[in-house]
Amino acid sequence: MKQLTQLSSLSRHCIPALLLAVTTLVAAGGAFAVVPVPAQDQREPIAIVGAIVHTGNGTVFGDGVITFTDGVITAVGQSGDTIDLAGHRVIDLQGQHVYPGFVLPNTELGLQEVGNIRATRDVVEEGDINASVRSAIAYNTDSEFIPTQRFNGILTAQVTPAGGLVSGSSSVMKLDGWNWEDAVLQEDDGMHLRWPALRRRQRNEETGEFETVDNPDYDGATQVLNELFQNAVAYTGEPVNLNLQALQPVLNGIATLYIHANEAREIVSAVRFARRYGVPKVVLVGGRQALLVKDLLLAESIPVLYEEIHSLPVNTWSDVDESFKMPFLLHDAGLQVGIGGGGTSLDRQRNLPFFAGTAAAYGLDRETALSFITRNNAEILGVADRVGTLEVGKDATLIVSTGDALDMRTSNVVWAFIQGREIDLFGTQQELYQRFRERYENLTND
Repeated sequence: MKQLTQLSSLSRHCIPALLLAVTTLVAAGGAFAVVPVPAQDQREPIAIVGAIVHTGNGTVFGDGVITFTDGVITAVGQSGDTIDLAGHRVIDLQGQHVYPGFVLPNTELGLQEVGNIRATRDVVEEGDINASVRSAIAYNTDSEFIPTQRFNGILTAQVTPAGGLVSGSSSVMKLDGWNWEDAVLQEDDGMHLRWPALRRRQRNEETGEFETVDNPDYDGATQVLNELFQNAVAYTGEPVNLNLQALQPVLNGIATLYIHANEAREIVSAVRFARRYGVPKVVLVGGRQALLVKDLLLAESIPVLYEEIHSLPVNTWSDVDESFKMPFLLHDAGLQVGIGGGGTSLDRQRNLPFFAGTAAAYGLDRETALSFITRNNAEILGVADRVGTLEVGKDATLIVSTGDALDMRTSNVVWAFIQGREIDLFGTQQELYQRFRERYENLTND
């Protein structure tokens, strides 16, 4: 079996390419953006008062108070509660909204920068079986995509490799840090298996039209997966095989197996496959047709990370708003549901809170929709003891918005804290906006 080690092309190629780009820009006299410096540790106790506090578990405090010290929440309540504010730096946010930092599952954030420059794409390795790949060590804390996520309230992300049948291990990262070791919240939280499609679209050579046909490679791909897991179950550690070693945490329940599948028959086959080899913890990622197999998912206690809310239905006979209301339908069926980002391109994943807002407009209670990108996502990713809700003892990872953060018309994130550290929300896009606003304001004044 081909043994692959880690996502490492960034370290091999990216630095020379970036140095060349910087040299070119400087020689041309141009300016280039620099991402914000990582925040300093919290230096003094902080108290936020007067805000509308959305805890992420359905509770809302209309005149709320939240305090945190050394990066940990010490109190959450209302102004009438006896919360000691002595010695705190008090931030009065009358009428503004406080939320847990949003949690983005299944993203290539920090693994891909410029799509057409290979040296900045560290998300896919060659081959079908890459279980030994670890996304954490390739995570680029200087990615210019990170600030674009943070100013929409996304402060935690599951950084996930892609490609092949077994893509490798993801890790949950805080979106602030000097390096991946600083940023990691949960290292190697799970393995990602991309179940082969039963059918695929291809062009008919005679008619020139696209049509859906049976995938001739399906049986061969499933055979490869069966052989891999059979070997992993029987593996004793000798001889050294990095792929089989990497699968051991999945088989013994330390790590989660994230199954990427959308079509109902594929979901059934993938779940039965996982249970055949005794995998204890399984999460379905994608799940376009999860509702059709809800009984199986309920019986097996498998959560769903639904991903394609802002998309049209696949079938012409489906309701045009099928994707919009699917989170409500899955929740109403009794499933644990989170909202992921991998179904959309990296530059659109910052719309995660608006995905939840759309779900709220199509059946979900607003606080329940909020929980889909806070508490539920944190629970599914196994980091609910640290983030996802505003509770005493959890990390002070939270945002402040002047308006409803789930509504793109009113969302305006003005403060963000990761483990109590005050995050700089000024990024490249804000710098460009300010530059050209001043430019055209001056022209108007002249």
